This record gives sequence, C-alpha cells and structure tokens, in this order.
Amino acid sequence: MKRFCAYSIFILFLFLANACAQPKTDLPKTDRPNIVFIMSDDHAYQAISAYNDQLIQTPNIDRIADEGMLFGNACVTNSICAPSRAVILTGKHSHMNGKIDNRSPFDTTNVTFPQILQKSGYQTAMFGKLHFGNNPKGFDEFKILPGQGDYYNPKFITSKGDTTITGYVTDIITDLTLDWLKKRRNPDQPFLLMYLHKAPHRSWLPAERHYKEFTQKTFPLPETLFDDYKTRGEAAKTAEMNILNHMVLNYDNKVLPEVIEELQIEDRKLHDPLERMNPTQKAAWDAIYNPINEEFKNTYPTMNDSTLMVWKYQRYMQDYLGTIAAVDENVGRLLDYLDEEKLSDNTIVVYTSDQGFYLGEHGWFDKRFMYDESFKTPLLIRWPNEITPGTTSDEMVQNLDFAQTFLEIAGVIPPSDMQGESLVPLLMGQKEKWDRDAVYYHYYEYPAEHAVKRHYGIATKKYKLIHFYYDVDEWELYDREKDPNETHNVYDQPGYSKIQTDMKLKLDAIREKYKDSDSLSNGYLQLYKDEGWIEP
Repeated sequence: MKRFCAYSIFILFLFLANACAQPKTDLPKTDRPNIVFIMSDDHAYQAISAYNDQLIQTPNIDRIADEGMLFGNACVTNSICAPSRAVILTGKHSHMNGKIDNRSPFDTTNVTFPQILQKSGYQTAMFGKLHFGNNPKGFDEFKILPGQGDYYNPKFITSKGDTTITGYVTDIITDLTLDWLKKRRNPDQPFLLMYLHKAPHRSWLPAERHYKEFTQKTFPLPETLFDDYKTRGEAAKTAEMNILNHMVLNYDNKVLPEVIEELQIEDRKLHDPLERMNPTQKAAWDAIYNPINEEFKNTYPTMNDSTLMVWKYQRYMQDYLGTIAAVDENVGRLLDYLDEEKLSDNTIVVYTSDQGFYLGEHGWFDKRFMYDESFKTPLLIRWPNEITPGTTSDEMVQNLDFAQTFLEIAGVIPPSDMQGESLVPLLMGQKEKWDRDAVYYHYYEYPAEHAVKRHYGIATKKYKLIHFYYDVDEWELYDREKDPNETHNVYDQPGYSKIQTDMKLKLDAIREKYKDSDSLSNGYLQLYKDEGWIEP
C-alpha cells in the first residue's frame, strides 16, 4: 500500500541517531579557498596518462597532478554511479545514506556538504551529470542532465525548467561552467563549483573531431583479456559484462542493425545511441562509421571467438577513449581560465571519477566488482601553496572522504554522522597524521544489469578480502603486492591462513566501525522483495 514502506521504516531507523553540527568557521569569507570539483563518469584510472600512458595522453588532467598530488590508492565504497555520488555528497556509506544502488531513492533528509558550504557563505553551482534527483539541494544555480543524459544535443534540467542545447555534451557542460564563472560568480564570496561530465559513460559517443582520429587507432591488449577465472568462484564466472558475450554490437560497437540482420547475429536490442543527432551530425558520423560497418560485414564470416573479442575490444577502446579526449581538452579550458583570471592560487581543483571501469581487464567492461579496475578511481588534486607540486600518495583514501575534506578546507565543522576522514593532512604533507590502514566496500545491486553478485569486503595496501553473499557464499583473498592483476584467489591456501584470519578480524571491526551488518543487508534485501525487483 505504501510504496516504500519497508524502505522508509528502515531509513528512519538509520537517521534517528544522526546529528548535524552547525557550520562554523574562523576564516574570513574572502580568505577561504574556492573549490572546483571535476568528476567524470566511469573514467578508468588506467585511461589517464598520469597513471598509464599506454592508451591515451591526457596532458590537461595530468597537469593537475604535475602541479599537485596524484593518489595511487584512491577507491570507492560502492562501484556504481548514483550510490557513489550519494557517498560523495553525504560523506556516509551507502548503508547509512540509503542510496544503495541505482534503483533505490535518495533520501532527501540527508544533509550534503554543498548545503553546509552554502550555509557557511560559499556561492555554489553545479553543471553536468548528477544522475539522481532533479532539484539538488545546496546550489545557487544548477544545470544538470536528466538521468544519464545524452552525448549529442542534450537536454538540461534547471531551476527554471528544461532546456535543450545543440552540440556535444562535454563542450556544452564546459561552456555552461565558464559562463557562470564569467558572468555570475560573486568575487566577494568563495565558491564551490561542481563540474560533472557525462563522458566516458556508455554508449561512448565521441565528438566528430575525435572519432575521425580515434577510429584509426589500435590499442594494446590487456594482459587478462582472456581471463578464465579458474581460481575464482561463481561470482566472477557468471557476471554479464564480458566483451565477447555481453557487449552489444549495435549499441556499444556501433554496428548497424541492417548489418547485424544480414549476418544473422543475435544481438540485444537497446535504444538507438544516435537518436539525438541532427542530420548534419549524423551525416558526419556515417561518413566515418559506415566504412567500419562495411569492413566488419566482410570480415565477420572469417572471425572466431578470439578475433571477434579483439575486434570488439578495439571498437570499444576507440570510442571510449575518444570521449575522454574531449574531457581532457575541456578540463584544459577550465584550468586555463582559472590561471588567466588569477583564481588558481586560491582554488583547490580535484579531478576524479565516480568509480573505475574495466577496459578489457578480465575480459570485462563496466564496473561493480571490488577488483581493482572498478574499485580504484583516479584522484588528482591541485592546491597551490599547500600541496607540493608533483607529489604522490599511496594511502588508502576513498570517495567517502571528499565531504569532510572540503569542509575542513572551508573551515567548517562537519556533521557528526559523516564517516570519512579529511585528506588535508595528506595534502599538506603531514602523512604522520593519517592513520587509516584499511577501507570498506559494499555492493548491493543484484539481481540486476550485469549480474554482479552482492558482496562486501576490506582492502589494505597488501591484501583484499571479499565476501560474496545472497545466493552464494564465497570468499576471495588476494595478495595485492604479488598478484596485482587479482587472478589468484589465495583464500584457504595454507600459506595465507594467518592472513585470512587477520583480514576477517579486520573486516568485522571495520563493519562495526561503519555500522554495517547482516541485519542491514537483510533489510535492503527485503526492500528488493517488497518492490518486486527480486522474487519474494
């Protein structure tokens, strides 16, 4: 009768004990740093040349690391879009803020760090992809994409109604951001600017200037492209994100429906990824992609599984990396403006992604797992006069930490229910003040798209322990130093018995610290059943 009855009671329980401290600061408003938070969607750290220069050069994003700090062990608490963004905004794990997956609603009683900064005197603006909610709290101005948004001629939601803008989404988001900085920024206030890209989210449509170039490129194959998962359990083997078996030829690889039909290939039918293009844009696209289709039509009959896997991987990389080229260019536009207007010296700039992404590692695309490529995320931070340029950090940090970091930078006392730790000591070279040795992860969205089973786990610099649950009971343990590709599960191996015991004790302790438990997991499972997402 009541649509989210079980959910509402469950969340009410979580929030009864939460207390929010009043924002306080001892710094004059004009002395507090501006904060520019740049986030892309599904941007793998291995597709940033500061981390790996084998796939693409990203000189503008790299510039943030060259002039600031590069984090090598940044990670997420839940590798899926909307929950990650909710964690960033609230500074609380998914089980505490209630946004456990892309299906469940965001509880708007959550207090977010932009609300607190706005209340403490910051001018606030958001442009780009939020992914959930059409009226974000705590912003003086916003223009956001509805849901996933579109690459070409996207629609935007604003406080004054919807509007459609002709052009390419990455360029448009930057135009909107620069327009706000030039025309409506109050020079007498510090500002929080959230500059949020759609790219490189699926279905990976590059701008014309980039697909002409990137469709001509060939990329190195990942070492684990043909992973057989032989030491792992059912969770890895049954996930539906294999490039050969689950990547959609039309939607993902841009093979025309008539070619698929002529070749008598079974292919999932998803919506047309090019449906937003106008005739001029579509003609330019067809001029490049129709010859690719013709070549595929001629060579497909000679392909085996191995050669088809490689073909689909190359097509995937050409489009995925092509979208990143536009992100890098536009990040450069923003950084240049900050420099030209002499804003850089008092502005902290953060570049990150809502999670990592598989670029063929383990044969996969997408994210969700606690394995490194989706668990780890890029994080580059520039803060002139505070961060020593060109420094690196291998400390275990998370998207959970952004809210408290920004509040400390602004001189604001955080709410007592935030669960992260401020990164300020690391940014200022005070590593001795950082005492975290492990991070916690919990993924909930199953059964669902890509069929990645529910799991939680703990990671230290040396080891990672994962527990898959719900319809399986599987444990995996990885030696991150000896097995960086995470292909050898050493759980129950005699040489790792003490490590297994120690990691389980650490897992129990960290779950208690963050107030997660099996009873909470069961509550969220009941929500899935009540909503009809899984069989009762």
